[in-house]
Amino acid sequence: MTEVFHFLRSFFVYLKPYRGPGVLIFLGLLLEMAFSASVSYSFKFIVDNALIGGNWQLLIAILAGLVFGAVVVAIMGLIRDYQYARVSADVVGDMRGRMFEHLQGLSMDFYSRSQVGDLISHFSTDLAAIETATTSAIPWAILPSMDFASSSVLMFVINWRLALVAMLVLPVILIGPRIFAPRAANESYRRKQLEAQTLSMIQEQVTAQPVIKAFGLKDAVISRFLIQSRNLAQSVARLGFFGAIVDRSAGIGITFFQVVVLGMGALMVMKQKLTIGSLAAFQTLFLSFSFSLSNITGYLPRLVEASGGMRRIEELLSEKPKVHERDSALILPRFSQEIAFKDVSFGYTSGSTNLRNAAIRIPQGKHVAFVGPSGSGKSTVLNLVMRFYDADRGTITFDGNDLRESSLASLRSQIGVVFQESLLFDTTIRENIRVGNPDATDEQVEAAANAAELPDAIMSLPHGYDTAVGERGGRLSGGQRQRVAIARAILRNPAILILDEATSALDPSTEAAVNATLERLGNGRTTLSVTHRLASIVGADHIVVLDGGSVCEQGTHADLMELGGHYRQLWEKQAGFSLDPGGDSATVTAQRLRHVPLFRELDPHLLEESVQLFRSDSSPEGRLVTQEGDIGDLFYIVVRGKVEVLKSGPDGRDSRIAVLSDGDHFGEIALLKAVRRTATVRTMTPCIFLTMHRASFFHLVDKVPQLRQRLEEIVVKRMDEVNQMDIRAFTQAIIVRSYET
Repeated sequence: MTEVFHFLRSFFVYLKPYRGPGVLIFLGLLLEMAFSASVSYSFKFIVDNALIGGNWQLLIAILAGLVFGAVVVAIMGLIRDYQYARVSADVVGDMRGRMFEHLQGLSMDFYSRSQVGDLISHFSTDLAAIETATTSAIPWAILPSMDFASSSVLMFVINWRLALVAMLVLPVILIGPRIFAPRAANESYRRKQLEAQTLSMIQEQVTAQPVIKAFGLKDAVISRFLIQSRNLAQSVARLGFFGAIVDRSAGIGITFFQVVVLGMGALMVMKQKLTIGSLAAFQTLFLSFSFSLSNITGYLPRLVEASGGMRRIEELLSEKPKVHERDSALILPRFSQEIAFKDVSFGYTSGSTNLRNAAIRIPQGKHVAFVGPSGSGKSTVLNLVMRFYDADRGTITFDGNDLRESSLASLRSQIGVVFQESLLFDTTIRENIRVGNPDATDEQVEAAANAAELPDAIMSLPHGYDTAVGERGGRLSGGQRQRVAIARAILRNPAILILDEATSALDPSTEAAVNATLERLGNGRTTLSVTHRLASIVGADHIVVLDGGSVCEQGTHADLMELGGHYRQLWEKQAGFSLDPGGDSATVTAQRLRHVPLFRELDPHLLEESVQLFRSDSSPEGRLVTQEGDIGDLFYIVVRGKVEVLKSGPDGRDSRIAVLSDGDHFGEIALLKAVRRTATVRTMTPCIFLTMHRASFFHLVDKVPQLRQRLEEIVVKRMDEVNQMDIRAFTQAIIVRSYET
């Protein structure tokens, strides 16, 4: 019962703003309670004085009074019902609004560890349980409780001895709720957790249909869902059973004592210790008393479910944002000097460090690019600049002002951002652009679209700017979505333009066009860009190279190339490829191919021949490239795009262990050995590959018999390395980072 009392205390907090309507509702309930008690108590006078005593005037007066009371109660009941409907709807609406507002204030770390289905369930199943308990509270709990109280008093007025016997029903009725209500409350909470998990699973499977179909996961997905559904069904059954026990235990006690009270009352009438009218009134009151108790105990399961929903809602509301804005936060002026990282360290979790002792200067009006392998900390820098997170150590200053001491609104109002996957809302193009500045006029929206070179695409759509883009912008092409996102960012007239892999998901021709637009729009603005494609940031004013969370090099493109360090390695990894004008096919030079260990052994003539053996292959986003466990026979070089490397875990789920991008390669050993793939590879963006088949490579190697022996020695050595490493290290060292200088 503790959970139930906790729910009532929490719920009354939301009722406080509605004291006025609450008083009117309470008066209506008092009137209805009084009328109900009067009807039952009137049996004493109707039987003893009017019927047996033959007083017809009294009978008419009593009946007239009851008719008048019924009319008044009916009118007041309608007023009360209207007020209560409004109050209960407003209270649930307040809870919904409070949750939504609270979600908007939570930091990004909360969303990174939360499931969408779980969050949605707070607004669906949790609030629905509370709403059900609220709307049925008056007929099933509040009014029955008042009737119970009035009936108890009047029963003692009629005959205190018989009333004491009637009261013995209470401990019998309370046994069931006392024993089973706590278990029902825990089961209600567990059921809601399982419902949330089920919603998350459904949401995940709906959005992952390309992967499910590409991997042939239909049976596995159905099996997992049926297990989850079975667990939920079992929880629902247990909750229903415990609720039924609570209700049944009350019903048994009430039925038994109705017989006992009737028998004792009849005996007292026979001994002339009770009048017939008093017995009729007492029995009517006891029936009302019993019916009220039955309603209250029948309401308990709904109250238990509502307590589970309230518990989960309070867990959400107890979440605290990690990024706090102080009451005395500084309103930042328009950016005019520099953003500076001073010995900044940060980790997304307590056990990790994603950025380590970073010292970076971002001068006003300059284009600063951040490059490095996946997981090196590039996007972390942008997240800290936008203050999605606060640094664990060190300080980040904005024109000399510590971001921790600054207003979030004054910072973010100066930033326009274009993400890798720019989410569009399910509304029109015009309104999606206006997100950048809700107060913008139509003329300003169209000017921003012109700046993003969007009008030609818009004019080709059926309703122009008023064309609905669909969920997540699905009715637009990738290039159109990014140009809408660019227009949205430009509409803010930002002092700082942030580009987080803004073109990596586009095909080469679209990417080139969008990059040209971004370069033009970046003139005169401070631009921060994260990219894995170095050719797009050759003209940047400053390039920051990160590796393993540390800043390892900084400078211009020319400076870093001359330095001959990490940046030059990354550049040479991506160099040596040519794309046709349409971006559909690619070639590689012999010089670039020599950086692959297996091809390093070939003499220049064979190396030139091997170049001719490569075939260009393009794949859309979400395409399966290799499957873990399959026999490999192809070697891949990623010319453009990104792929993810997945490894199956003990539970059968795939987890991402690495990301490959331009210049990376995999499947090297498959050229010589028919071994099974140790990981699954799937495209994350549209990709262009160069592939070579084992048969083609054998044809080349067979021209120099002694070469095969040397190559097989390399393979044996690499396989030994694999056997001595865990799978993550193997993936990083063999599959992912197999590019060597």
